Amino acid sequence: MVIFISNTTNRNISVIWHDNSYAPPYRLYILQGNLPKKFTEEICITIISDNLSRNTFVLAIAQAFGGSIGAIAISLGALSGAFLLTNDQQALATSPVAAYAIGAALFALPVPILCKNFGRRLGFSYGTLLGILGAAMACYALLKGQFILFCIAYLLIGCSSAFVQQYRFAASDHGSDAFKSRAISLVLTGGVLAAILGPQTALYTKDLLLPTPFAGGFLGMIVLLIAALFVLAFLKPSPVAAIDTALDSATPRPLIEIIKQPVFFIALLCSVSCFALMTFMMTGAPLAITHHGHSQQHAIIGIQWHVMAMYAPSFVTGKLIVKFGKIPVIATGLLLLFMCAAIALGGKELWNFWAALIFLGIGWNFGFIGSTALLSESYRDCEKNNVQGLHDTILFSFVACAAILSGSTFHAFGWNGIASALFPIAGLSILALLWLYFHQSTNVKQTEI
Repeated sequence: MVIFISNTTNRNISVIWHDNSYAPPYRLYILQGNLPKKFTEEICITIISDNLSRNTFVLAIAQAFGGSIGAIAISLGALSGAFLLTNDQQALATSPVAAYAIGAALFALPVPILCKNFGRRLGFSYGTLLGILGAAMACYALLKGQFILFCIAYLLIGCSSAFVQQYRFAASDHGSDAFKSRAISLVLTGGVLAAILGPQTALYTKDLLLPTPFAGGFLGMIVLLIAALFVLAFLKPSPVAAIDTALDSATPRPLIEIIKQPVFFIALLCSVSCFALMTFMMTGAPLAITHHGHSQQHAIIGIQWHVMAMYAPSFVTGKLIVKFGKIPVIATGLLLLFMCAAIALGGKELWNFWAALIFLGIGWNFGFIGSTALLSESYRDCEKNNVQGLHDTILFSFVACAAILSGSTFHAFGWNGIASALFPIAGLSILALLWLYFHQSTNVKQTEI
């Protein structure tokens, strides 16, 4: 495969020769003078754009299958934990979901390194295989009544989810700000299908291995992951990434210098707030729904509505970011979390649970996609792997804590205790966003002067 970039001033074209390889090294050639017609700038741009668009589409479909494991894991995690534990151990029922988040945190840094060394197609495929292993272990653990083994299985499933989390970065590494925001949104739009595939798979397969409940759901997870593995085979190497590998000689800044930037810190704060609060409430929701007299089916359908609300706005979120800016979209997401908490505190009817979960999902979408786009302002291309890995490590460490605290908070304070926790944290994030907005506005005015 040949990839090129054009210098229109002297018709020089740099050519990167792939040798059909999906990993470095790449060989660089400089062609000068009278070049063949097929090496025109328009063709170069077309090839680069087509490959980027193709990969974004492939990643969106892979998100539909691979992202469904999160919906299944959340739908069945706490319920399975409660099934495996005795009555006096129910405060630990959300521990499997916490193990899931810990796995995502542990692999947040290694995933970009693996993808850089082996290529994203192979790297993402390895992650999918890890998920298949975890799902098989979870099924076995339920059949044998092994709570610890079940948590270990969820740890592996969480490790696999860390690869899925990188799909959005893979789609947004290159191009303009508008392209990045829309690419992130398109990939996360695959989560709309995941919102249907995941919970419906859990609903229709959870009782396949009765008398052991929920075990069949993990067989369904294996089928979905195999489908994701097939889709990822169509992923092509990014032409711009190849050029970066061969040409980018910029020296990355120390991480501490990047972290000190206000935009990095506040993007991290908002993404952690949105994701951790969403996990905190979502993890406890199935337990709360069944505790207040509703069925397991109602709990799983509630998670389905929630996951759909997480991803359905992605059709427009990127456009909203381009039109109104990152900070207003993030702030809107945080305000929706306020509405979620208010609805949850309003009653224990089924509509209260479902409506709260829907607002929780939409708030997460605006807040998290906006924060991911805002984060991209803090790093250069040569720094992206380290910064993205650090971001996800911190993010999922807090998410793991949120999942653990969800079970103990529900056990001690009930559903109202979980809902009330959203107000102070979301409020702090809004105040930080306001500060960043005025800080950036002041810097722009000073630059103009």
